[in-house]
Amino acid sequence: MSKRGHIIKAVDTGSIADQLELEPGDAVLSIDGHELEDIFDYEYYINSESILMAVKKNNGEEWELEIENQYEDLGITFENGLMSEYRSCRNKCIFCFIDQMPPGMRETLYFKDDDSRLSFLQGNYVTLTNMSDHDIDRIIKFKLAPINISVHTTNPSLRCQMLHNRFAGKALEKIQKLYEAEIPMNGQIVLCKGVNDGKELERTIEDLSKFLPYMESVSAVPVGMSKYRDGLYPLQPFTGEDAKEIVTIIERWQKKLYKTYGNHFIHASDELYILAGQPLPEEDRYDGYIQLENGVGMLRLLEGEIKAALDRMTGDDEIEEISIATGRLAAPYIEQHARMIQEKFPGRVIHIYPITNVFFGEQITVAGLITGQDLMGQLKGKTMGKRLLLPECMFRSGEEVFLDDLTRQDVQNALQVQVDIVKSSGQDFVQAVLGPVTDNEASYEGYELNTLGGIPFNQ
Repeated sequence: MSKRGHIIKAVDTGSIADQLELEPGDAVLSIDGHELEDIFDYEYYINSESILMAVKKNNGEEWELEIENQYEDLGITFENGLMSEYRSCRNKCIFCFIDQMPPGMRETLYFKDDDSRLSFLQGNYVTLTNMSDHDIDRIIKFKLAPINISVHTTNPSLRCQMLHNRFAGKALEKIQKLYEAEIPMNGQIVLCKGVNDGKELERTIEDLSKFLPYMESVSAVPVGMSKYRDGLYPLQPFTGEDAKEIVTIIERWQKKLYKTYGNHFIHASDELYILAGQPLPEEDRYDGYIQLENGVGMLRLLEGEIKAALDRMTGDDEIEEISIATGRLAAPYIEQHARMIQEKFPGRVIHIYPITNVFFGEQITVAGLITGQDLMGQLKGKTMGKRLLLPECMFRSGEEVFLDDLTRQDVQNALQVQVDIVKSSGQDFVQAVLGPVTDNEASYEGYELNTLGGIPFNQ
């Protein structure tokens, strides 16, 4: 904790904090004598019928406030939402996408986070390598869940090699402690060809399945490889045959584990099924789409949502020509979904444009890494129609800025077409195709992924 406490940024009008005359610039020093390490301490200690809060006013006065809050939120927003500095990653993973970024991009894109607290707040996956016993004890004490863990392999020596961290293998022991405390977990495996696939994948699935039911799910995703890999580990892309072998291993384990636990547990990403040339699993094999953030089941969910939305609608004869740009991976599925809409609304003309990723390299096929310059370069001269639909995953969260710092307005000006940003559900997709998205309807909160775009990249 900073010696000056945790600075208040804003106080909600009419809240308990407002009634107590707390103001922006004041600092919370402690609650019930406990100094506050971060937001989890704060949320834990205010969850009480009464508390004693020590506050340092902006004018230097120190107050002790007895608060009868009856489990209500106090109405305080802090300057630092986490109430602590973010923890950066100490690893040098062989598959890290940030190490494959070109120079000259905005500084925030080079920050590697590995902060377990963001796992609970934002769903981030963490390696456990910079977590202390104190951190694990706090998770258990506060009953924080679920924690999302980047496992990659359960072979301790191999994990040390993959993460370039001599403590990475020992960090796996924390999973056992979380399991014994019955803390729900999800796992992630970034597959690297010839490294942690094949027999090593089998070992990892078997080892992690021993943590059922508290390890609720595990996803397997292929490594994302940009063209900026000079001096990095010599990874090779997966072929269609490689993907088939991976899917075969995963589906064999799904059948085995489902018989015992009623849970398919291990899931291959949509990208692996597409690369293997195999149909996506049925909806009930996704166990409630628990691994959507890793690109598991996004396309199946989108299809179901589009069908459900169309079933509730009555067709019309309105005429409009539009276009949709997305990554090459999901483009064939978006084409199918567009045709479903056209069957009910025959007056709509929809052009689907798969975008090749020139900026990062053609191995990158997801929409979330498409830049403004690739859009403008490849769509110039194409038939756009009245509007161009783009998935929100192409943009910086909460803004209208691409990874290369070009903006939606830049693309609109270059292509001379209205650009609509589309939210993630099938309902949003249908509504966007049938009518323009207004600024009031647009939403950029939450995920850095979108079902229009297909599959997010993972580290």
